Parts: sequence; C-alpha cells; structure tokens
Amino acid sequence: MGRKQTAGRHATNGTRRIRARRALTVAITALVTLGCCGAYVWADIADKAHGITNAAVQPHIAEPQGHLLTADAPFIANADTSRAIDAGEAAKLIDALRAKNGVGPDVSAIIMQADGTVVADHAADVAREPASTMKTLTSLAAASVLDMGDTLPTQTFLLQAEQGTDTVVIKGNGDMLLGAGDSDPDHVNGRAGLLTLAKNTAHALKQRGVTKVNLQYDDSLFGTDRTPTGIEANNPDSLYYTPVSSMAIDGGRQWNGANPSNPDVFESYPALSQNTAADVTAIFRNLLGAQGITIVNAEPTQTTVSADRTPIAEVESAPLAMVMAFMLRHSDNTLAEEFGRLLALSTKQENSPAGATAAVRNELRTLGIDLTGLQMADCSGLTPGSRLTANTLAQVQARNLDVGGAVAAAEGLSIPGLVGTAANRLASTQAAGLTRVKTGSLQEVSSMTGNVSREQGGVAAFAVIVNNPEDFEATRTAINEFVAGLAAL
Repeated sequence: MGRKQTAGRHATNGTRRIRARRALTVAITALVTLGCCGAYVWADIADKAHGITNAAVQPHIAEPQGHLLTADAPFIANADTSRAIDAGEAAKLIDALRAKNGVGPDVSAIIMQADGTVVADHAADVAREPASTMKTLTSLAAASVLDMGDTLPTQTFLLQAEQGTDTVVIKGNGDMLLGAGDSDPDHVNGRAGLLTLAKNTAHALKQRGVTKVNLQYDDSLFGTDRTPTGIEANNPDSLYYTPVSSMAIDGGRQWNGANPSNPDVFESYPALSQNTAADVTAIFRNLLGAQGITIVNAEPTQTTVSADRTPIAEVESAPLAMVMAFMLRHSDNTLAEEFGRLLALSTKQENSPAGATAAVRNELRTLGIDLTGLQMADCSGLTPGSRLTANTLAQVQARNLDVGGAVAAAEGLSIPGLVGTAANRLASTQAAGLTRVKTGSLQEVSSMTGNVSREQGGVAAFAVIVNNPEDFEATRTAINEFVAGLAAL
C-alpha cells in the first residue's frame, strides 16, 4: 500500500499538516473500531421503505479537534483478529437467513475471519447484482493508491491580453462539494467556498490594477465521457446521478431554498443539476461582480488552462479521506464514480467510465482480491449489469480490517442504528456500535457487507446479497437480524 499517488495538485504546507493530522485520525478510528468490546429505485440513498427516497439522518462529518486526539493518546487495545469464529454457529446464522420468509432462493452469504479464512457460506461464489455495495470495491482500490490526505483545489487564473480585456478562468480539479459562500472549515460539504475564492480573486486582480475581465471556465479534467452507459435506467428525474465534473456546488443538489442547516446532514435527496460546472461559473460570476470586478462577456465560455500556469487564487476541498467518508455514508453515486476516475487518471488508465472500472479491477487484483465473476458496469453499483460474488465483497472487508494506507475505505462505512444508510437497520441493541456496513438497494437487490467487532472478542468480515427477493421488506429485516447475530459469534 505504499504506491500512493497525488490526486490533485501537489499539496501545500497547510495540506501536509492536514494530511498528517488526518493520518493519525483515521488510524485511531480504525483501531477503536477493531477494539470495540468484545420511484422504485432506491440507489441506496434511502434505505427506509421500498421506492421512497428518504434517507437516514447522519451526523456531522468533521475532523476531530486537536484536544480529542493527540499523538501520545492511549489506544484501545487491538482486536485479536485471530480469535476463532465458531463455524457451527456461523452456519446456523446463514441457514436462518435463508429460511426467512420472503428472502427467496437467490441469496448468497459468507462469514470470514479477519485473515480471509471462510468460516461459513452459502453460494458465495455465485455472481449477483450488488447495488451500492459495489462502492466498497471502488473505495478500497482508490484509497490504496490515491493520497487520501490530498485535497482538490478550485483555482482562478489571469490570462493577460496584449490588447483589449484580460480574462479570468475558473478551473475545477474535482471538488464536487463546493459551497456558494465562504469556505467552511467545519464541514466536508462546503469546505471550499466560492465567495472566498471570489474575494481572493478580486483582491489579486485589484493588486494588478485589473477591474474589468472576461470570464471563462476550465471543466476539462474528466474529458467528454462522464456517464456510465445505461445508468439512466436507474436514475429517474436525475435523483441519483449527475455526470462527474471538475466542480460542483453541493454535489449538484438543487434544494430550491430548502437547504439543510448542516450541509453534511440531510434526509431528502433533491434532483441533481446536470450542468454543475456551468452552475459554479454562473454563481462565481455574480460573486466576483459583487467584489467590484466588472465581467465584460455576457456568457462565460469553456477553455483549457495549461498546466504550467500559476493560479492567482484558490480554495481547497476537504482531504480525500473525508470526501470518501461523505460518499459512503450518503451512498453518493457521482462521488463514487469520481473516485474511480481519479484512480484512472492516477494510474494512467483511459479517462472514461471504462477506464475507471479497469483501474479499480487492476488495483483489486494487485491487492489479491478474488475477482471471479466480477462485472463492473460502473464504480457505484447504480448502472444495471454489474455482477460480483459475496466472496469478493467479504475479501474487500477483510482488507478493511487492516490498519494501513487504505483505512479510509472503512472509515465512512455506516454504523447500524447510528450513522449513514444503515442508521435504521439495527436489529438488536446488543449489537449497537459493533458493526460497520455498506448497504445496497435497488428494485431487485438487497445487499449488505461490512466488518464486525464480536462481543466476545475478535472480528469478522461478511457479505450478503439477495437478488429478486420475494418480499423486499422481509428480506431487509432478515439481513438486519443476520448482521446483528454476527456480533454474538
């Protein structure tokens, strides 16, 4: 896991400090986790009632403050990852899941030791449609290569004209969680603010004696191929996906005045803009004008800024580790696709959806994950046609039990009863706080994968995939009970 590569520009000194603090934070988070006692399309952002787009409330995802975590703070003891799971009890748990009314015959389940040893399984090598559990593959692959302490800058450049009006270009580098106001250090969504960028840009222009400019934007980062083929089948009314973009405000969510008070926490999912870079530019135009800069051209046009130019101002996203946590907890399909694209760019794959899936596959293969039966229609699980096995999902989770460079892939997993898309999926208070999971839900799919801190010590990795459930709600309940039962093994 030492093959880290920079996703955005080279980090500033401030970013390096964030990176160091973040590395400590994610390491402690992983150790604490391992040491715990003992519309008929969901797209996995709802996970409450079949076909209803309501999402579980999620808490603030901000960096812990320095007084909570220090370099000399004692860790909770590491979990004993070698502590054996009773194979007979594990098999009974899988049998009970399969016997539940409404689950149907198309079910795969597997329980693993932390080292990847299979304790019990049923049809674990049958490839099935995974829904949003596909995001765990993308997350592990991306977090194993990208520098997860890095940030994505949104920049402005001044192109001076020999005659006539100079031009300001706003360039995106992948931050799809920009805010429209001042930069907000307390949140992931809105960490970089367009108002701050406008203020700093205006200041830099006035220092140079420039008060009138043309405005253009550079949205070239992800080329022209930005949408997996066929994803529209599961994206009614643009609720679940907008094409990956060099820049977007709040992921393209169109709240129409109903914005949540906390940008990291929201229950509803509005339609997504399909023109996010143009939206950013239009808002930036107004903000720059309000700072006393006259915009001469009526309509900003697209251009490409050469890599050797120096920006006159910039704002930076939250570190990639925090963006990944936001993506997993909200099951954000666009951000999942973007992580695939950043991985593709980093590993010199084709700058396309196909290049992204190829990059994920290549890295997982390098990590030793069994990819038998894997078909990736996309990096998020939203596009019809993806297939994978429960064995592959569980192997990814076994890797997530390592405290290493890819720990960010586990940090954002939902905690049943507390946070993320599984906030309403806790079947037993006895298991509260002992599992980290990723859910998956489509019309004919209910799935879950994750890792468990067992009540009596030790850990486990697991995966469940049900296709074509006879009763969707009964299947969700059965999966919830199965996952809660894992903690008692």
